[in-house]
Formats: sequence, structure tokens, C-alpha cells
Amino acid sequence: MQRIRLRYTKRGRLRFTSHRDFQRAFERALRRAEVPMAYSAGFTPHPKVSYANAAPTGTGSEAEYLEIALTEHRDPDELRELLDESLPGGLDITDAVQARTSGLADRLTASVWELRLDGVPVEDAEKAVSGFLSAETVEVERRTKNGMRTFDARGAVAELQALHLQADRSGDGPCAILRLVVRHVTPAVRPDDVLSGLRAVADLAPPVPAAVTRLAQGLFDEESGTVTDPLAPDREAVLAATPTAAGTAAATAPEGPAA
Repeated sequence: MQRIRLRYTKRGRLRFTSHRDFQRAFERALRRAEVPMAYSAGFTPHPKVSYANAAPTGTGSEAEYLEIALTEHRDPDELRELLDESLPGGLDITDAVQARTSGLADRLTASVWELRLDGVPVEDAEKAVSGFLSAETVEVERRTKNGMRTFDARGAVAELQALHLQADRSGDGPCAILRLVVRHVTPAVRPDDVLSGLRAVADLAPPVPAAVTRLAQGLFDEESGTVTDPLAPDREAVLAATPTAAGTAAATAPEGPAA
């Protein structure tokens, strides 16, 4: 059995698709591309697809991950192209690698988010960010299936900063961009929880809903404060297992006559 790990996106209007919607679209793409999927046992077999830490409905993402199990070997790059062609635009397969290590989900310990706050001056966003980061705890409420729950949104935030737009937006009104790095903890702290915290500590209330996009997710490096590529260990393992051309030539060259 071969395992392939894929990175995919949710862009544009497709950010409003639920995780279940994506599952249905992806399984249709598997059938269209005639991928030799492995199936679970039992009375209702399902293709072996493992989804990891899907983004909330309504948020865009450049870094969603899943793993599939195949009964026949396929080239990861060719498989990526076939699946990408079989999915609607906006749900794009951007990377594929053969799984050579265990625990993909264990390497998704943090996410990098971008929050676009139209109608909010950068100066107001900077003041709110300063107030949020200086607080020891920031309690927020969120409705769950078990009712309202109160939890701390501050502890999971590793980085939060307000950025100025690089492009010229003259005449478009103010717009602040927040860059957020949040650790994956329990209960999960989402970008909308951080926005609730900014409202609680600094009365920051964007006039329109924030446009939220996940830029990356992976293992959080405490020393550098960066989020690393979770597929990098698999790429490194594939390269380590691939003999060099010189080594292959030496191994297959016929021996010369004995002296």
C-alpha cells in the first residue's frame, strides 16, 4: 500500500464550502482520476482518506492537508496533476509527496493566519493588538454544540501584528491586515476568537466581516517563532532513499578483469 500526502487550497468563493462539501468533491475527483484507492473493511467500505485539521467554513486557506492510501504505486506529481484537473477551481492541489514518515497530524501544531479588516485604520489595529498582547488572559465566549463556552484566547497566540498594505489602496478607505500565529491547543483558538478578544480588550469592531485566510500550518519552532513545512520530512526521506546517479552507476558497472 502506498500513502500519498497532499496539500490543497480553499480560495475565492470556495472558502464557503464546508468540510463535508470538500469531502464529497474530493471523492468525486478520485473517481474521475481513476485513482486506485484502498478501501476500509466492513459493510460500507470508504476510500482511505485522512483529513488533518480542516479550516473553518468561511475561511480561505493555502495550506490544507490530507493523506490517501493506494493499492497501486503512482507518481505523486502525476497524481497531483490528475486530481487538480478533476477538482473545481479554488480547490487546488498544490503539492504531493509520498509518505515516508509517520504522524502528519502530529506535525500540524500551529497555523499562520491573515485577517483583512476593511474599514479599520492600521493605527486602531495596532493599539488593539498591543492591548491584546499585554494581557495575561483574554476570555472570550463561543457557542458550541454543548452551549456557550468561555476560554482564554491569549495563551494560544504566539504572534500577532498589524501590517500596512503593500499595494496602493488610495480611495478605497482604511484597511488593516493582521498576521496571526496561533498554536493548535484544546479547546482550539480560531481567528474569530482572537477578533472577539480584540473587541473585548480594545473595542475593535470591524464594520464588515474580516476576510480570513490560512497561509500555512505545520510544526511550530519555538526558537525562531516560525511554522515549518509539514511535508518537508517526507521529501527529505524520499531524497535520502534515492541513490545518486554516480552511486547507481558504480553499483551497476561491470567489474573489470582481475589483475
